[in-house]
Amino acid sequence: MVIIWKSIGNQLGIRVNWILSSAQSMTPKSLISPISFGRNLQIVSLTIAALLLTSLAVVGLAGASGDDDGGKKGKKDATYRITIINLTPGQAFTPPVIATHSSSIDIFTLGEEASMLVQEVAENGNNGPLVMALEADGRVEDVVVGMAPLVPANNPGSTAFSHIAMFTISAGNAKFISFISMLICTNDGFTGLDSVRLPKKNSVTLFARAYDARTEMNTEDFADMVPPCQGLIGVSSADDGIGMTDPTLAEDGIIIPHPGIIGGTDLLPGVHGWNDPVAKIIIERID
Repeated sequence: MVIIWKSIGNQLGIRVNWILSSAQSMTPKSLISPISFGRNLQIVSLTIAALLLTSLAVVGLAGASGDDDGGKKGKKDATYRITIINLTPGQAFTPPVIATHSSSIDIFTLGEEASMLVQEVAENGNNGPLVMALEADGRVEDVVVGMAPLVPANNPGSTAFSHIAMFTISAGNAKFISFISMLICTNDGFTGLDSVRLPKKNSVTLFARAYDARTEMNTEDFADMVPPCQGLIGVSSADDGIGMTDPTLAEDGIIIPHPGIIGGTDLLPGVHGWNDPVAKIIIERID
């Protein structure tokens, strides 16, 4: 399976291709190659080879294998419009992964260990393993993946991207929805919703905070972050960045509320920081 984050628009001559690939066995997770774009700015084409055995994918999603209240076995039909809005002044989000599913699915849980699937999203912006696991799980009705990052509303990097994205997703007989996105200018920060009940009619508006996967120390160093961070926020440095896990920076992996940007090697609280919530999510039944 190959998921391509296509080039979006041509503002400032930007051309961005982020390619996520999934294969059959574990190999190095990322290959990075820079692409030049308008007015001497630079962003990165991030090619991530994410490889996952079927058994590992199933283990990575918590809960029993039974389809207790929905999933692909359901016969009912329900369709929802999902609107995700980036509320931060200085953090871009990776393209969201959204899934409708039964109550026995947990993508992440505050205070519990981050799975390898969550680690790949939170550290490397790599949606591939999580998407593969969700699509292979019978308790999941539908999976939708964004095609572009969500930048702050003030668009500090003068990109062609928006701070709002809308998606249509099928629920079938599933009663729950989850989503996850990396906060790109962090070591392992992310935001999302886990197993939220879908409204039976009309709409519901929710807000999501930032989480720290604690799979990597918060060095706040561009050298330890995914390369798109700098271009999306309009900052440049001599550090190319990296799109794979560095074992020497490993932490305990217990998910906690993100402490925010402290002001480390490269990140600045006034530029890259935020106040919770970081995302607004509108879930609207449209069928």
